[in-house]
Amino acid sequence: MMAKTEPRVARLRRHRRVRGKVKGTAARPRLCVFRSLNCIYAQIIDDSQGHTLASASTLDAEIKADGSGKPKTAMSELVGSLIARRALAKGISQVVFDRGGYKYHGRVKALAEAARQAGLKF
Repeated sequence: MMAKTEPRVARLRRHRRVRGKVKGTAARPRLCVFRSLNCIYAQIIDDSQGHTLASASTLDAEIKADGSGKPKTAMSELVGSLIARRALAKGISQVVFDRGGYKYHGRVKALAEAARQAGLKF
């Protein structure tokens, strides 16, 4: 009988597998997503230099004011559109999507689709 893997450990294993295939460059940085129980965070990272170029989360003042009382999926959409606006303001139009070991479903999918709607290409 196999021992059950802890969900966090399984997600980190999936994330390492995804990160082996996904690299962010200066021309096409990586859009990285982290999802906690209550919040969602997105960063645009240039892996060649190791710099974060833009970031957004549900803790930002712009989103907290807009999204009070909304469900977490709607808050994720706001984060996706905000990260896209910040990226486009810095001249970044194409990114590589790093789902962080999470399923492309629910809040992660809502963030990605909102970023696409706001003008990011991936």
